[in-house]
Amino acid sequence: MARRHKAEAHANHERWLVSYADFITLLFAFFVVMFATAQADHGKAARVSESVRKALEEGQVKSVVQAILGGTQDEKGNGNAMLKGPGGSKPILRESPPPADLAGSVESLREALKLEITKGQIKVTLEQRGLVISLREAAFFASGNDIVYTGTYTSIEKIAGAITALPNQVRLEGHTDAVPIHNSRFRNNWELSAARSIAMLDLLVSRFDIPTKRFAVAGYADNVPLESNDTEEGRAHNRRVDIVILNEYGLNPEPKPAVTHP
Repeated sequence: MARRHKAEAHANHERWLVSYADFITLLFAFFVVMFATAQADHGKAARVSESVRKALEEGQVKSVVQAILGGTQDEKGNGNAMLKGPGGSKPILRESPPPADLAGSVESLREALKLEITKGQIKVTLEQRGLVISLREAAFFASGNDIVYTGTYTSIEKIAGAITALPNQVRLEGHTDAVPIHNSRFRNNWELSAARSIAMLDLLVSRFDIPTKRFAVAGYADNVPLESNDTEEGRAHNRRVDIVILNEYGLNPEPKPAVTHP
């Protein structure tokens, strides 16, 4: 009987893939480390490095990708990291767009409000925090009251147009003079200044259809005077509502909205 030869083992031609995969993993880790060291945000860099370590130890390369792209996981472990990448069909949206440069809006608004400025009813200035439109009390409110004169709606409409044309957040600030107030409606200047801010908010929202999320309101009473309260003229200038169209600097002390998902 002829001797039966033992069948030769089948050659594995795909073993190179193992080494290739290891090489790709190390190369990926290298670029992630380079990315992390280039970040000014050291906290983010530390988080990325930690994600890389876990991914290499546990084989979860997916978590590294999420750390780089800023994605998060839901309760089922599904990530949304790629939604922020190029070509993503559902990008994460900010609560509001970044504020626009206000330098160009100053002159156009001054031109639109030229009559009111000449009469001393309104003052328009560009400050470090943004574009400030000061509405003098004598022109817009009765003494000790928070009801806006209907005859000023045309002027306010011009301001509303400027607000609508810009993406910036707006803060409405009420101010009074230093003379104490106590009537049937308001116990003190704090209540009066805040009420006037709210009255202006209601008007801009209800009559001119500006979304409420664009606004913040504040009442300062007599704590931020423009001039001395020792003269009648100074007190008259201190009684005002400032409509402040905030720039990036002015937004710093404001609470930041959380990033929302579509």
